[in-house]
Amino acid sequence: MIFRNRDDAAHMLVQKLQQYRGQNPLLLAIPRGAVPMAEYMAKALEGEVDVVLVRKLRAPANPELAIGSVDESGWTYLADYAKRMAGSEYIEAEKERQLQVMRERRAQYTPVRPPLDPTGRIVIVVDDGLATGATMIAALHALRAKAPKKLVCAVPVAPPDTLEKVRPYADEVVCLSAPESFYAVGQFYMDFPQVSDGEVVALLRAGGGKL
Repeated sequence: MIFRNRDDAAHMLVQKLQQYRGQNPLLLAIPRGAVPMAEYMAKALEGEVDVVLVRKLRAPANPELAIGSVDESGWTYLADYAKRMAGSEYIEAEKERQLQVMRERRAQYTPVRPPLDPTGRIVIVVDDGLATGATMIAALHALRAKAPKKLVCAVPVAPPDTLEKVRPYADEVVCLSAPESFYAVGQFYMDFPQVSDGEVVALLRAGGGKL
């Protein structure tokens, strides 16, 4: 399955999430690419939108490869191959770098309000696709600690083995396509531009949570 763009993927995901329409679900986007998707989905499902901040831990020789992830609380997920690729000192230093990025982004994204509270709510975590699943796992773990009513992972595309890693962390996983041949999320989009911090800030400020 190839998506035209993120809007196309968001439209298709909404069709699979209609049971939550009108229940004021909280759509939480993993920045940055998923933020426009979550904005559209929140409108369509009559909910609210915000971001959940998590960061991948980058491999020493390949910054595009995730060896794990960290959430805002500092909880860390490490892939089973992480310690073969990086020593403990590198991992701790990388964790601190990514925590600092999250502190800066939180101050930039929601400077005039705290994050929306997921406690007791239907929470749908959105990303534009999963590769290793590391950031999604960190996001779901962070949100589980806040006692949502239901925790849903919603993505357009992910490899089957990644979906199996993610499932234990969510109450429901919605994925439109799970191809065996998977190299990168972008290969499943005809148009896959970068989303800037400025776009994220504008969307969150315009919505103020409620869209």
